[in-house]
Amino acid sequence: MVEDLIMVEGRYYIRAHSSLADVQSRVLKFGDTFALFDRHGDIRPLGFEDHGIFHKGTRFLSRHLIHINGKSPLLLSSSVTEDNDSLLVDLTNPDFRSREGRSVRRGTIYLRRSVFVWKAHCFEQVQAVNFGSDALSFSIGFHFEADFVDLFEVRGMVREKKGQVFAPRAGERFMFMEYLGLDAIRRTTEIEFSVQPSALQGGDAEFHLSLAPHEQVSFQIRIACRLGDDLFFGETYEGAFKRVQTIHREIKSGGCRITTSNAQFNNWITRSSEDLYMMLTHSDQGLYPYAGIPWFNTVFGRDGIITALETLWFFPDIARGVLDHLALLQAGAASEEADAQPGKILHEMRYGEMANLKEIPFGRYYGTVDATPLFVVLAGSYLKRTGDLDFVRSIWPQVKMALAWIDQYGDLDGDGYIEYSRRSATGLSNQGWKDSEDSIFHADGAQAEPPIALSEVQGYVYQARKMAALMAIFLGDLKMAEDLECRAESLREAFERDFWCEELGTYAIALDGKKRPCRVRSSNAGHCLFAQIAGEQRASVIAQGFLNPDFFSGWGIRTIAAGEPNFNPISYHNGSIWPHDNSMIAYGLSRYSLKEPVLRIFNGLFNAANHLELSRMPELFCGFQRQPGEGPVLYPVACTPQAWATAAVFMLIQASLGMSVQAPENRIYFEHPALPDFLDEMTIEGLKVNSCSFDIRLERHERDVGIDVFRREGEIEVIVIY
Repeated sequence: MVEDLIMVEGRYYIRAHSSLADVQSRVLKFGDTFALFDRHGDIRPLGFEDHGIFHKGTRFLSRHLIHINGKSPLLLSSSVTEDNDSLLVDLTNPDFRSREGRSVRRGTIYLRRSVFVWKAHCFEQVQAVNFGSDALSFSIGFHFEADFVDLFEVRGMVREKKGQVFAPRAGERFMFMEYLGLDAIRRTTEIEFSVQPSALQGGDAEFHLSLAPHEQVSFQIRIACRLGDDLFFGETYEGAFKRVQTIHREIKSGGCRITTSNAQFNNWITRSSEDLYMMLTHSDQGLYPYAGIPWFNTVFGRDGIITALETLWFFPDIARGVLDHLALLQAGAASEEADAQPGKILHEMRYGEMANLKEIPFGRYYGTVDATPLFVVLAGSYLKRTGDLDFVRSIWPQVKMALAWIDQYGDLDGDGYIEYSRRSATGLSNQGWKDSEDSIFHADGAQAEPPIALSEVQGYVYQARKMAALMAIFLGDLKMAEDLECRAESLREAFERDFWCEELGTYAIALDGKKRPCRVRSSNAGHCLFAQIAGEQRASVIAQGFLNPDFFSGWGIRTIAAGEPNFNPISYHNGSIWPHDNSMIAYGLSRYSLKEPVLRIFNGLFNAANHLELSRMPELFCGFQRQPGEGPVLYPVACTPQAWATAAVFMLIQASLGMSVQAPENRIYFEHPALPDFLDEMTIEGLKVNSCSFDIRLERHERDVGIDVFRREGEIEVIVIY
């Protein structure tokens, strides 16, 4: 990606101050608050410009340093707990002289920092132990700064004007840093110490300690992010941590448990599960997966829907929360500034000063062409998974509004295809999931001119009409169902005629404003398989193309095949590898019973996970060919974790097993189940369908997979198709 985050013809680019691949960041999140630390548990200004404590789009703490007698401590170990509840950092002293003038050898003093985030707060506990043979007098000091920059400023945007930053104020145990924004909102960072520091001035606090041999002392720091007149309920370190653990346990109860015979895969699935739970945020409508950290810790419509689809078999409550929340945020009126029309589903919601002042268009922004049909797809998929007709009935008006948007506003020129053309002067110029300015182009490299009809979006619309027909049948509107089925079939026939490129063996990535096909080999065709708009024979041809080295890097399928004119393995969308993209392609392939490429994709991403820190899937990685003994090349400013990348493994499991849950029939299907060669056994415990809960064991044999339901509460029919 380009060096700076600037807006060029409607595309916001991320300024790469430093590559996130350069550092091992430590991530904590709770709701609208997240924190990025270095391995010491510090927030440093140089080389770590993206770190800080953020709340609702603003950085409330930009520097947080600890020292012993004025020197940085030495790192022993650093890790976020497996369940993402807290950051634990072990430190020790460098060589220094005590206040009595004695020389103190390194490794004499042990420090432990325990940090967690909870509801606009960051809590930290510091423990100090003297492991020396003599009494020691020394100091532990902290330095804090708050720049109150908007997240988009962290990403590189430069503002002409800013509000007023006030000098830090200090009391006996408190420190206050304040900023009055141009939006007239006062933002305050409030720092409270559980014991009174020996010295407290400006942004510095110091504790003078005297410890006997093996004596230890501890104290806590509470950092609160206050917006305007927000009121906080007083909470201790211990009390807040119990609340975090309780909420995380409650969230986890909604999913099932997956274990396998492969310890490395278990690491990946455990990390993915815990990252998914961390990204889930409570709204009044239920759970919503925020998109990613650091750039996208907020509601994204497309990301939330796809994450819900990836996890639907595993954790259907996510889909309900996403549907309910997006139904509430559905556009009710037209707005060129927000790229909105009635019935359209939200693309992105932002908080912070720049959003409030409309310096960025994303306060509540609808500039995406695919979230609306995908919303309908998710609603129908949720009904099939859960049989929850009462809920579907409650959002049926919003589903019909989404269908009306597709017909009335989505088809800009009346040709039956859904197109986009930016209406907002500062909005996104490309409005599919590949929303980089340069991501939709012709075979000669020239950029496509709007209005643009993306191939995968036509597939989403096809599937949306099929799913809406299903919902209409359950709701008793047979005439509507018949009409939707006919319109879906008409779209499929036209799509096959206008998008197929025989010489490429795939679908054009798009039609431009003059209806000229963009004859480029792209991963978008895999989403057409996901939506089942492709015919059987053409699906097989596409599958073979995906297995060729120009598409398949060894780690996964590239967004654009090597050899295309704008291919760049380091680009955001023109040759990189996205885990969610690959999982949707794999699921699409499985719908045509094409299991060989499914297992190749599964193997590739599993091998990538084994090379990644914590087995954590990033938003994307570079599309270089896999080399022996080397891991994937990291993308410099990828979000990690990213919800739909984290959830990819669950859809890969579903794809390999050919699993589909039909709750209205009280059945679960396994069509041509397969397991990759690194998995001999898999156990799924606590899978729920209607009132039934059951455990399944799957065992890979030479030619098939054996399935054993070894615990069952309630009635469910398990059907295996070989």
